[in-house]
Amino acid sequence: MRSEALLVLEDGTVHRGESFGATGRTLGEAVFTTGMTGYQETLTDPSYHRQIVVATAPHIGNTGWNDEDDESTRIHVAGYVVRDPARTPSNWRSRRTLDDELERQGVVGLAGVDTRAVTRRLREHGSMRAGVFSGDGLATEREMLGAVRDSPEMAGADLAGAVTTAEPYVVAAEGTRRFSVAALDLGIKANTPRMLAQRGIETRVLPSTTTLDELLDGSPDGVFLSNGPGDPATADHAVELTRGVLERGVPLFGICFGNQILGRALGMGTFKLRYGHRGINVPVYDHTTGTVAITSQNHGFALTGTPGEHVDSPFGRVHLSHGCPNDDVVEGVTCTSVPAFSVQYHPEAAAGPHDAADLFDRFAALMGGR
Repeated sequence: MRSEALLVLEDGTVHRGESFGATGRTLGEAVFTTGMTGYQETLTDPSYHRQIVVATAPHIGNTGWNDEDDESTRIHVAGYVVRDPARTPSNWRSRRTLDDELERQGVVGLAGVDTRAVTRRLREHGSMRAGVFSGDGLATEREMLGAVRDSPEMAGADLAGAVTTAEPYVVAAEGTRRFSVAALDLGIKANTPRMLAQRGIETRVLPSTTTLDELLDGSPDGVFLSNGPGDPATADHAVELTRGVLERGVPLFGICFGNQILGRALGMGTFKLRYGHRGINVPVYDHTTGTVAITSQNHGFALTGTPGEHVDSPFGRVHLSHGCPNDDVVEGVTCTSVPAFSVQYHPEAAAGPHDAADLFDRFAALMGGR
């Protein structure tokens, strides 16, 4: 029998349900994701560190949990909220249930709530601090709300250091090695070096504390800035590294958090979105080609500016080359004087869509043109 569990939002809203996964208490920022598939990739994405994820799809856990699709070495979400978890998974690769895996890794979850109502609340009032409480973690509603409001906010949170690799490692190229890339791990997903490897690119993944000399040791053909959690306004070290790379003219490609880091290095600002972009169905308009891609996204912060415009930077002109037609948020930048570009979305999305996978070919072409 499942025990009682509560989701308590910062504004005092309380949703009652049943425990799912581990029992206890967990605190974080409540966000929602619209993906109807790929929950294993979502849960193991380091970008979701310290966030309580609400799944808008009503049925979660249908394919169980396998040993192949993790995007990192562990689940990173602070908590998981679902409406109707599968009682029995059905997939030939499944090794255990989602419930079992959440419990095994100590992730506190909540099931049986109206996730549509929670999502509407977050859309109307914005992402907010929250807590999931069950078992020994239950207390009075006043005490639980106090714990939520005493927890740190996501704005100003420096979290990349909590998810970066402790030691450098190398992912070899498949077949003949064409290029070598130094990747700054701010919360990198496993599929990124895998997709680079498919294009004959060897990737050396380095901790977020890496120095510029360490990053450029061995004269890599390119530098990659990964996705990651937290407020980009706190990532001063990564910004300084990026400026050093731009000064040396080394080809650079950034994804998600990496897009915000490149933008800050170019003199742009960042701001917190009301409820962010999270899901696998977000349209992005490319102002260079006039095409639209359906993309996977996970970000709560964005770059300032208007998609399509050109702005000046310490490194020459910059084209705000991509935008989201839903809310006119900048989704990518392209430098015209130095070999660097970035996108806010995830072309490496393992659960799909794959409309933007050719950005890795673009990076390879940029390195080949040095």
